Amino acid sequence: MARALVQPVSQLVDPDHEPGELALRYGAGRPCLDLVLTVGERWRRSFERLRTPEDLAAWLVGAKLAPEPPAVTRRDLEAARELREAIFRIARAAMDRRPANPANLSQVNAWAARPDAVPQLAGIGRATRVPPRGPVTAALATVARDAVDLFGSPLSARVHECAAPDCSGIFLDASRAGGRRWCSMARCGNRTKVAAHRSRRSGPSSHPDPMRTATPVPTTRRNPT
Repeated sequence: MARALVQPVSQLVDPDHEPGELALRYGAGRPCLDLVLTVGERWRRSFERLRTPEDLAAWLVGAKLAPEPPAVTRRDLEAARELREAIFRIARAAMDRRPANPANLSQVNAWAARPDAVPQLAGIGRATRVPPRGPVTAALATVARDAVDLFGSPLSARVHECAAPDCSGIFLDASRAGGRRWCSMARCGNRTKVAAHRSRRSGPSSHPDPMRTATPVPTTRRNPT
């Protein structure tokens, strides 16, 4: 189940934020979930990673939805954020095993009904996608169709929230055993395991057991009579 508390997305930048926190992240397993990753720590600071139109252009390239950064307007940015929040709420509903809000479903469906990028054969072993007029709109339509495909299938039961205490990333668990816990093993998994290891090592030593550390009292052995 997803964490109960979700904060509104903030445009403010924490002056004490860690290096790389605002960097765009991928690897959630589906483009629609990668879009959700553009907000960090939703249950605490809930900070925005798509801060400018240029950020959205960079995200589209990183998500392989555009071959090069397209021209993005402020209106495009707001539309992407609105679609992202609708997908996030649907994901939360799936994780909580409850029905999704009809307004969120309608928003995703409206985007999915728009023309997306057209697949084209560029040669033997090479394919590309050519967007119609409006590459940003086409890319967001592709994201919405991906959300329809994911949450309209049994795979929706494999959408999970990262188990790291300082992360709210949502990902698709595509492992065979279905036991994936982290949005990224390299980032969240290793960091959490190192912290737990340090806690185990420092815990007992910081509170020594007086019965174990007490100096033994010497005893005098009597000679047999």
